[in-house]
Amino acid sequence: MSQLKGITKTGFQFEVSKDRLENYELVEALAELDENTLALPKVVNLLLGTEQAIKLKDHIRSKDGIVSGEKMSNEIKDIFEKQKQTKN
Repeated sequence: MSQLKGITKTGFQFEVSKDRLENYELVEALAELDENTLALPKVVNLLLGTEQAIKLKDHIRSKDGIVSGEKMSNEIKDIFEKQKQTKN
């Protein structure tokens, strides 16, 4: 697998390179996320890169301009679920 491509349940199209998926700093951030939900922005940026992270925030932004932490978390979980499905 050279990259992970897919669409989340809410319709966000993403593309993650193999290098990003295998980045040790992403693993560290994911481990930190288990203990500290404030690590989510770091996970998002390491996984998606700046440009896609901005697009994802805009995708889930409410009419009032709010980016829900819960929605962001769900999107990232969905992306990792797609990775698991691709591996199987």
